[in-house]
Amino acid sequence: MDAADATSRAETLDLTEPPSLLAIILDTNPHAWTSISESLPLSKALANLLVFVNAHLAINPANSIAVIASHIDRAEFLYPPPDSATTTSPSVNGNGKSTSNGDQDQVDDANKYRPFARVEHAITTSLQRLMASTSKADLEGATESMVAGALTRALAFISKQTAATSSNSGSAQAGFNYSDPSAAAGSNDFTTDNTAFRAGSLSSRILLITLSPDDPDQYIPVMNTIFAAQRLSIPLDILPLTSSNKTFLQQAADATQGIYLPVTTPTAHAGLLQYLMFAYLPDLSARQHLISPGSDSGVDFRAACFCHRRIVDLGYVCSICLSIFCGPTLDEQGRCLTCSSELSLAAFDRKPAVVPAAAKKKKKKKALDGSATPMSGAATPMVE
Repeated sequence: MDAADATSRAETLDLTEPPSLLAIILDTNPHAWTSISESLPLSKALANLLVFVNAHLAINPANSIAVIASHIDRAEFLYPPPDSATTTSPSVNGNGKSTSNGDQDQVDDANKYRPFARVEHAITTSLQRLMASTSKADLEGATESMVAGALTRALAFISKQTAATSSNSGSAQAGFNYSDPSAAAGSNDFTTDNTAFRAGSLSSRILLITLSPDDPDQYIPVMNTIFAAQRLSIPLDILPLTSSNKTFLQQAADATQGIYLPVTTPTAHAGLLQYLMFAYLPDLSARQHLISPGSDSGVDFRAACFCHRRIVDLGYVCSICLSIFCGPTLDEQGRCLTCSSELSLAAFDRKPAVVPAAAKKKKKKKALDGSATPMSGAATPMVE
């Protein structure tokens, strides 16, 4: 065609926005939701979350969503649903009449955009099934949620979708070597001239909506997921709804270039949708041109003990899992409370020695030949 009309057309670079995958981890611990039921019940939070999901899907037709429930005893997908029963079309009998039930009529509501209605129906149905399957025995003594399992499933889903998208578009990211320590995924790197981004590779991020307190037993698997997200350039956004100590998750958001914005007061709970839309809706490409909320707040990098979640300046560290304790805290068998490794305190089970403030370090004088010699109180004798 160029030779036919004697014109030359330079190849233009495709600057189309890449598809974005948002993996939402929703804390579904019944104990935690009961504590804030007066200001933010689970039904109201779910309604706001569904509006946020629809807004994400409306930005780009190629955007996708995944919702994972972090429950007290397991982590389960809410969307895509575990089975395809909620997304299949209504069956038709031999007389040509539809055999759809009331649930299918809810999906086919004329007042809703059909893709939005399908997603909403799948999420609400899966959540109702999850809550109905939770027995009283499961609720007894369970105060934490399976955050580590939910993060692991989110990363696995993102890796699978990224590989499928890259193979379809012919991107070089499909050959990412997970066993190579020096390998790094570049689909989410918008600070450089990234050709994979411009070719239409998948941009992914994780949003964790948490209420439950931190579980020290999940420290090691959560750390592994944070390192994996940092290596894959996947931001980890944290949205805490309670005022419990979330220093560890704040550090995780800072390490992965995510957003940490606590919404813990009853007034903030009333505006949950505004926080979701203005803080967590922009994707990675849009965040390069915006000032993210909470970016100016300092991150507390001080160490906190795993037994009482108190900030400590001097404590005990497990030599196996590097867990920090404010004292020589071991179980009855003398094992670490986090990794259950057998430890021996020996002579270290005492208070450390304190150096008096009046003690001064010995000063040294550098000799002419470069060696250091201690200075003495007497003056140097004069040699005639």
